[in-house]
Amino acid sequence: MEINKLLEIAIEKKASDLHLVANHRPTLRINTQIEILKNLPEMSSTAIKKIIGDILNAEQKNKFYEEKDLDLSYEINDLGRFRVNLCWERGNISLVARIINKNVPKMEDIGLEDIVKEMIQQKQGLILVTGPTGSGKSTTLASMINYINENKKVSIVTLEDPIEYLFPKSQSIITQRELGSDMKTFAAGLKHVLRQDPDIIMVGEMRDLESIALTLTLAETGHLVLATLHTPNALQVIDRIVDVFPAYQQDQIRMQFSMVLNGILAQRLLPKIGGGLVAAREILINTPAISNIIRQNKTPQINTVMQTSADKGMLTMKQSLRSLHTKGLIDEETVDILLT
Repeated sequence: MEINKLLEIAIEKKASDLHLVANHRPTLRINTQIEILKNLPEMSSTAIKKIIGDILNAEQKNKFYEEKDLDLSYEINDLGRFRVNLCWERGNISLVARIINKNVPKMEDIGLEDIVKEMIQQKQGLILVTGPTGSGKSTTLASMINYINENKKVSIVTLEDPIEYLFPKSQSIITQRELGSDMKTFAAGLKHVLRQDPDIIMVGEMRDLESIALTLTLAETGHLVLATLHTPNALQVIDRIVDVFPAYQQDQIRMQFSMVLNGILAQRLLPKIGGGLVAAREILINTPAISNIIRQNKTPQINTVMQTSADKGMLTMKQSLRSLHTKGLIDEETVDILLT
């Protein structure tokens, strides 16, 4: 089958991802569960190779065959955009396509708390959105950027791998740069971004020491920076950022991080009663107490502060899960599994 037809099926079934693996039937992920399309034949290695030939240009083909992995964005007119990953598996090509909604969701549509609107009103500092793969980090970031776009006249530069949501024209000017086609590395993009006159910078992922160091520095220079990390909770964000640096730099990084941090949203997507998904979110706000804990390397104390700081907008994952259950959005079994 043609890739466009398979992606159309994925959208019709409200899937989040399409998987193509040699000698397997096309497979979807729907509401976190894997569903094999049993009415379709198995995909041969040759069929998948033809599919990637249809969606890659000559430069992308050369890069994929040389590096063995490739991330790219793919768009079908009137249907939607997709984030595609290609890799090799036992000598065969595999493809995973993430379906991206055509319209950027509003913050209230994805349940973002009012405190997040306050966070993105700040003129400088660092806001981090974290969670495992497939937890909706890109969607959350996009909704925050679009809220700014609709309500403020600012210059926004995004560094993405690949570009996912396309932002409509509104109050702001948005420059979207893609890894590979618009910049060689995240670090290179971050080094030159100040020359592009940004007020707000979105970093698709802080993935190594250099990009983390540059992102922290940008947040110090009078810019609001939004970025993502692959960590399951707010406490591990702090340890992850500090531990990536050599031991002799870690005290300095704790000090720097404690000063630039505005807040952390750690989230995961859960099956919603009645179908669909809903996000559970842990929210950490960088109050003087939190900043002091970070500087003193006493991160285990943060959870206690969060539990008693609801008036400041903080929320633990446990509190978020209980709130979703009380609202009838998730069942007791989901809460119990995540809290054990």
